[in-house]
Amino acid sequence: MERRQLGGSGIEVTRLILGCGNFGGVGSSPAFFGQGIPKDEAFRIMDAAWDLGLTTFDTADAYGGGRSETWIGEWLSGKDAGVRESLVVETKTFNPMEEGADHGLSRTRIQRQVESSLQRLGLERLPLYLAHAFDPDVQQEETLHAFDELVRAGKVGAVGASNFTAEQLAEAVEISELEGLARYEWVQNSFSLLDDGDAESVFPVCHEHGLGYEAFGPLAGGWLSGKYGRGEEYPEGSRMTQRPDSYLRYACDEVFDALEGLELRARERGVSMAGLALAWLSSVPEITAVVVGPTRAEHLEPVREALGVELTQSERDDLRGLFP
Repeated sequence: MERRQLGGSGIEVTRLILGCGNFGGVGSSPAFFGQGIPKDEAFRIMDAAWDLGLTTFDTADAYGGGRSETWIGEWLSGKDAGVRESLVVETKTFNPMEEGADHGLSRTRIQRQVESSLQRLGLERLPLYLAHAFDPDVQQEETLHAFDELVRAGKVGAVGASNFTAEQLAEAVEISELEGLARYEWVQNSFSLLDDGDAESVFPVCHEHGLGYEAFGPLAGGWLSGKYGRGEEYPEGSRMTQRPDSYLRYACDEVFDALEGLELRARERGVSMAGLALAWLSSVPEITAVVVGPTRAEHLEPVREALGVELTQSERDDLRGLFP
């Protein structure tokens, strides 16, 4: 598995990263804590991902109300020293750990949350730590000073930002440079064939400052896997039956037409729609890594397919041209 450095962090991640957001829940939503992927399947997924070469795992303190970090820590505790030394864990903080709990990026909360993440993961140091969202109630200076303290203390290798706009990211980098603080070395945002707005906004900021970019949501909530058919009921347990709001805009004829085009091109290559969609993302030069979040170990098959697909510039343009 190819590895790439995240910005100027000096830390390398695998080109494809295992997303553990549905371990014991559905992302950071308290309404689904205790649901999502059960523990035994989470362990199967981590084993299969490791065997496939995905040695970077992405999680967050609030995923599953702490279950995701805890299960990664338990999985690690059963592995030998070679696995423990090779695994690169990135985790995040912002969202509440339970319904009604505090959230945000204040200095005191970050200091508390990083310690709880270390304990759940069974680590002495977090290789990669991210702000899980922009906090409008806390000055960026306060957050960046808190992250800088963690880096200088050796508790965190490098820091990044997730779900930030171009303006928020650029402001943060400017503050860090002016005040001599550890800066965000990469951004982790939603990006796919159906959601590529960052290409015109965030990519230029990353290019100007030499930042890395991680894409999550590569299959747009399952839409790019062929899971949803025109005029059909959404499958039980799918993202469209759990947290559909972000994806309702895809339920239109233009998108279904594009998906039919993707299906045709995938069939011509002998791969799944999901495999081709992941291969397209992996071929985008500005993207350092892609976060994939299978709900079963078998769902890593599209990752295996993507690793065997090479796209020319014209083929990349053709696939992108299918989508509105």
